[in-house]
Amino acid sequence: MTGSRCSMMLLSALLVALSTSAHAAGLERLYAIECGEVAALDQSVWSPGVNVGKPITNANNCYLIRHERGLLLWDTGYPDALADRPGGNANRMGTSRRKSKLIDDLARLGVKPGDIRFVAISHHHGDHIGNLDKFPSATFLMQAAEHAFAFEDKPTPFPANQPIIKLNGDHDVFGDGSVTIISTPGHTVGHQSLMLRLPKTGFVLLSGDAVHFKDNWDNRRVPGMNADKDKTVASMERMAKLIADHRAQLWINHDKPTSDSMKRPPDFYE
Repeated sequence: MTGSRCSMMLLSALLVALSTSAHAAGLERLYAIECGEVAALDQSVWSPGVNVGKPITNANNCYLIRHERGLLLWDTGYPDALADRPGGNANRMGTSRRKSKLIDDLARLGVKPGDIRFVAISHHHGDHIGNLDKFPSATFLMQAAEHAFAFEDKPTPFPANQPIIKLNGDHDVFGDGSVTIISTPGHTVGHQSLMLRLPKTGFVLLSGDAVHFKDNWDNRRVPGMNADKDKTVASMERMAKLIADHRAQLWINHDKPTSDSMKRPPDFYE
């Protein structure tokens, strides 16, 4: 049995065992916060051969997870400074915008930056790490491979003394199986996704950029920009197995129809 298959079986067994555990009910709420969008010029950048030259709007979300043992913020979206630019920021890919600032969105939920215990990022791309400098007391959770590739011996978007836990694979954040980081490399060398088990909603898998659109998911399409095509496909297959095993919902971060269907704060999932 390969190491990766063994790891997947162990994780699945853990999640199943904990699915009836009262202790795992420490996960209380999930807030889906809109963290910007990009009016992209060409869908085929992310979907090779599909709608070449046609525009598409890519959503972008951050997630606040309230657990009895602390708050976790998953991704931090585009920089808050973008909300001060009504015209957005245009580049060769399209025009990115933020309607509101993440710090303000959190404040409306009664959350201050110092209240955040963990910040976990799916990967190091700018639309996911735009506000890392605003949480200096939080502990960052990222794959060691991602940190080495993106941040070691390079300028970082966070203070040099930032507490960081560098992961090597899956990680049970609170120790009760309700919030589990899933290693899903391919889009970047150390990309990760997040599996949640909410008391009422059930299992939810937050994709990060392991997949960009539902059509890409359905057809296992891999953007040409990805670091490793084979690992991307393998990660999608692993995600599909977890979804099937746990009847999980897949929330595809950049897929606008998925994003538009989400409850927004102050509403939440439990």
